[in-house]
Amino acid sequence: MESGGKPSTAQIVVLATSSALTAIFYSIYRSRAKTVASLKEAKKISIDQDLKNILSETPGRCVPYAVIEGVVRSVKETLSSQFVENCKGVIERLTLKEEKMVWNRTTHLWNSTEKVIHQRTNTVPFSLGSHDEDIAEAVRVIRPLDAAELDLETTYENFHPTVQSLSNVIGHFISGERPKGIHETEEMLRVGDSVTGVGELVLDNNLIKLQPPKTGFCYFLTRLDYESLLRKQAGSVRLWRVLSLVFGVAACSTLLYILWKRYAHCRRSRKERSLLEEFKEQQRRRMRELQVEEGSVAPGSCSVCLSRQRSCVFLECGHVCACAQCYEALPPPKKCPICRAPIDRMVPLYNS
Repeated sequence: MESGGKPSTAQIVVLATSSALTAIFYSIYRSRAKTVASLKEAKKISIDQDLKNILSETPGRCVPYAVIEGVVRSVKETLSSQFVENCKGVIERLTLKEEKMVWNRTTHLWNSTEKVIHQRTNTVPFSLGSHDEDIAEAVRVIRPLDAAELDLETTYENFHPTVQSLSNVIGHFISGERPKGIHETEEMLRVGDSVTGVGELVLDNNLIKLQPPKTGFCYFLTRLDYESLLRKQAGSVRLWRVLSLVFGVAACSTLLYILWKRYAHCRRSRKERSLLEEFKEQQRRRMRELQVEEGSVAPGSCSVCLSRQRSCVFLECGHVCACAQCYEALPPPKKCPICRAPIDRMVPLYNS
C-alpha cells in the first residue's frame, strides 16, 4: 500500500491476475462439469441385431447422445504401420518434434522445450462392431478426427540425437539455443481395438452412423471403457474446481487486504486530522491564557511553550513541534503533542 492509501502496483497485478485466472478456470470447470453431466445422462446402446429396429422406432431415427462400445473394424482398406510389421489400423498419426534446450535470461538456466515441426494424420473409413463375432451389425464412425479425446496407441517411438561439434556448441551458447534432437512417433488406432464412442447415433438410409452431436455435447473416441472415461472426466472437473477455488481465494484475499488497508489509512487520517484540530484548539487556548497574539508567534516557535525555537524531531511520527526543554518536560510515557503517537526516540535539530 502506497503512502496515499492507494494499492501498490504489485497488489493491483496480483488482484488482476488472480481474478482473470479465476474467471478462466471457472469457465473451464463449468464446461467440464457440463460434459460430465451429459456423459452421465447419455444413453448406453449395445451393438446387436435389434439396433436398426430400435433406431427406426426412435423419433427422428436418432439418439442425440449415445454411448457405443465396440471393436474397430475396417470398411474397405486398412493402414499399415510404417515401422511395425503386421500392424494394421484405421487411423495413423506421424509426428516429428524438435527438442532443444533454451537459455532463460531471467533464471539463468537451460530449459527443455519441444516444437512440432511436422505432423500428418491418415485415416480410412471404419466401423465399430460387436464383441460377439456372430453379430454382423456395425456402426460407421463419421469424422473421427473431430473427437475431443481421440485416444491413439503409440506403436513406434524413436529419438534421433543431434550430432554436436565444437563450432556448433560455441554457436549454441552464443544464440542461447541448444538442439537435442528429433523425436519421432507413430500413433495408431488399430483394427481389433476396443473403443468407446460417445456421440449422435443416427440411422441414415439403412446405415447406422456415430457422428459429432449437433446439440453441443462433446464427441469422444477412446480406448477406455465408459466407466473409466467417466472417472477421467470427473477427475478433470475436480482439478479445475480446485484451481478455481485457490485462485478465487487469492483474489478475494488480495481485495480484502487492499480494502482493509484503505480503511485503516482513512481511519488514521481522520484521527490525525481530529488530533491536529484538537492540538490547534489547545494551542489557541494556551495563547489566550498567556495573552499572546496569534500573529506575534513565530512559525518556528515551540508548540508547547510558544517562546523557544523547535529543536527536535520525534520518531517514528516525524513531527517537529517542540524544543528540547519541553520534550524533557513531557510526562512518561512520552507522546507527540500533535498526533499522540508514542515517541520512540528524539533526534536534535541543528540550525546553521
